[in-house]
Amino acid sequence: MGKYFGTDGFRGEANKNLTAEHAFKVGRFLGWYLTEKKKRAGCNEPARIVIGKDTRRSGYMFEYALSGGIVSSGADAYLLHVTTTPSVSYITKTDGFDCGVMISASHNPFYDNGIKLFNEIGEKMDETTISFIEDYLDGKVNVFNERLTQVPYATRENIGRTVDYVAGRNRYVGYLISLGLYSFKGWKVGLDCANGSAWTIAKSVFDALGAKTYVMGAEPNGVNINQGVGSTHIQALQNFVRENGLDVGFAYDGDADRCLCVDEQGNVVDGDQILYLYATYMKERGELTTNTVVATVMSNFGFFKALDDANINYEKTAVGDKYVYENMVTNGHSLGGEQSGHIIFSQYATTGDGILTSLKVMQAMIDKKEKLSSLVAPMTVYPQVLKNVRVKDKATARTDKDVCEAVKNVEVSLSDTGRILVRESGTEPVVRVMVEAETLSLCEKYVNEVVNVILQKGHGAID
Repeated sequence: MGKYFGTDGFRGEANKNLTAEHAFKVGRFLGWYLTEKKKRAGCNEPARIVIGKDTRRSGYMFEYALSGGIVSSGADAYLLHVTTTPSVSYITKTDGFDCGVMISASHNPFYDNGIKLFNEIGEKMDETTISFIEDYLDGKVNVFNERLTQVPYATRENIGRTVDYVAGRNRYVGYLISLGLYSFKGWKVGLDCANGSAWTIAKSVFDALGAKTYVMGAEPNGVNINQGVGSTHIQALQNFVRENGLDVGFAYDGDADRCLCVDEQGNVVDGDQILYLYATYMKERGELTTNTVVATVMSNFGFFKALDDANINYEKTAVGDKYVYENMVTNGHSLGGEQSGHIIFSQYATTGDGILTSLKVMQAMIDKKEKLSSLVAPMTVYPQVLKNVRVKDKATARTDKDVCEAVKNVEVSLSDTGRILVRESGTEPVVRVMVEAETLSLCEKYVNEVVNVILQKGHGAID
């Protein structure tokens, strides 16, 4: 994790932590660096960089700042406009772009924004390139064996151009439709688009596959993204499913790389449950390569117990779909994801894709002729309590001797009936304390024991 870029890009409050100048400089460096790399490889064509954004008001500012920087360095910027993060990843790879950029702060409120970068095959950008960008933002960079404080502007006919590329987004919609193996005719499906990126795509896909589609969170105005809707406010979809008597509901986040579900009874089905139902479905069909699912350390204790019962192996990574995907690629695994709803199907995508996930859940329901509640019933979700402590220094708070001793005491008390996890946030000055146990009261008790020590030692305050 660098100075500016965290586990999911460069994120911050628009024009405070993340400014238009930052975006312009990111664009300038990328445009120059990627074009220069091509030249050194014997190609004299300018770099081509594709850009998408979600519905935040500041997205316009960052879109224009990024594209201005890109073209000023001699590269070409292609604008998908409002689209999803996975669509940028997909189009970058399939349409031969040198880089993809998504402007989004995902599930954060509208006043935040972010810059996510993808390499030429649609994967999260490599750390070397990220470090070059960060150095350039700080006024220095050592690249191609040269020490630079600035990169050259392109001039005359070498100045780049900006291209409207909404056709790329339409191709992505077509790709999703092509993955629908069964007709959705006769199914009443609810979609919560979070007033974000899925607004332009999800309904089109489900309508094309024949579903009777009920949509909420599809009236973006620039400031209502994730506001009381979407995967971070799942109760809105729960009510929507119950009120309309729907068969199933899917909730996305602001950039639609996450998906949470609501079953026909109005109960939430989270990322762990989605992973469980699809892992067992793939195993039955002989498609779960390596018989292994990749999850993060935040996945529910009951999820791992259910996989054990199903004789399915699992591997745990640090929090972040980037780490899940890296593990999948390294070890040849076909399914992985996070409790938050980032689900990765490596056969179809290189990142979490909320709409793709909802299509795959529909496939399992239709193929097995079972309701969603039935598919996830074998997995018991253990009660979980998570508290965030805003701290002065994450590492100091987490490794404090007394804090470590409190954690150890909880581990001994829980034994094999639950677990405790204390970790540093990848995007905020926060230490997260999480406990899973057989009862909610036990979770609260053990979380408070550790949080109280952090506070008593003067490291911070509850977020």
